Amino acid sequence: MTTTPTPSYSTRLLDTDTWPDFAALVEANNGVWGGCWCIGFHPDGFGPSPEANRDAKHAHVLRGTVHQVLVYDGDACVGWCQFGPLAEVSRIKNLKAYEKELDDLPDWRIGCLFTGSKHRGHGVARAAVTGALAAIKEAGGGLVEAYPEQVEGRKPQRGAYFHTGPEDLFTDLGFERDRQIATWRWVMRRRVEP
Repeated sequence: MTTTPTPSYSTRLLDTDTWPDFAALVEANNGVWGGCWCIGFHPDGFGPSPEANRDAKHAHVLRGTVHQVLVYDGDACVGWCQFGPLAEVSRIKNLKAYEKELDDLPDWRIGCLFTGSKHRGHGVARAAVTGALAAIKEAGGGLVEAYPEQVEGRKPQRGAYFHTGPEDLFTDLGFERDRQIATWRWVMRRRVEP
């Protein structure tokens, strides 16, 4: 029996030095979901074009108003996990349902995950979220929220990609369900100690 070795990944934060790596991954994947450039969870949201989204994301990087862990396979950036304090990750899906049963706000939010098309199914998302949790710990910890999609009990989603991640990944990393905000989407929380 032949086994495929598990890739070993490294992580780095998105900043001016790693921007070219991030941009190369986005461009290699057609702008990601039609040109979003991972800007949708930022306060400014989507712009009128992929170019505007790219420029807005780059401006966040230049200002230092973005937290994002990039995952590397050797020298190639193959995925990421966006996270940040509420001021940076202020726009979330299903906001009305989210606010309906809101007791307390988190210190940090995990916005989106992305894995390059040729690396899916090889642990990139796990490396990305693990890297984000380590960065949150280093920044002082706190209550972290994520908004993944339920996979269990659901028909397979052919060609679908869960841009907020699958629930079982977050469960494996110590998150617990807080409340349901859509048919297949949950608020999940975990406290990270400093």
